[in-house]
Amino acid sequence: MGELDNCSNCGKLFVKVTRNVCPDCVKEEEKKFQTVYDFMKKRVNRQATIPEIVEGTGVEEDLIIRFVKEKRLRASQFPNVTYPCEKCGKGIQEGKLCTTCSKELSADLAYQDEIDKVADRNQTEENQKVRTYFSVDKKN
Repeated sequence: MGELDNCSNCGKLFVKVTRNVCPDCVKEEEKKFQTVYDFMKKRVNRQATIPEIVEGTGVEEDLIIRFVKEKRLRASQFPNVTYPCEKCGKGIQEGKLCTTCSKELSADLAYQDEIDKVADRNQTEENQKVRTYFSVDKKN
């Protein structure tokens, strides 16, 4: 069941079911997508980058990036359509991080995992020392 919400684009009140925008704004976005897609379908525009698409269609860059992220504009069809990596800004065609940043993040996580293992092992050894009882020879 839907709930009342304000459209994130125009602020109009609507019944929210799945999207954060009202039906009128959805129609407007679909028109803009069709404009972008018609522009990209032309052979001369297939190598266009996002700034060139913005210039040629007048559609906002954020909306075009969202079309790419939603895979409505596929990199296999339009190889120069990229959006920035969320860490370094390098152009990517899928995901949130470029390959370099992803590998760096994985290496950092593996390193932290090793540090945690060493700390756990040290803590276990310390706990075993605490539980060990030593006898003292009082005859001497």
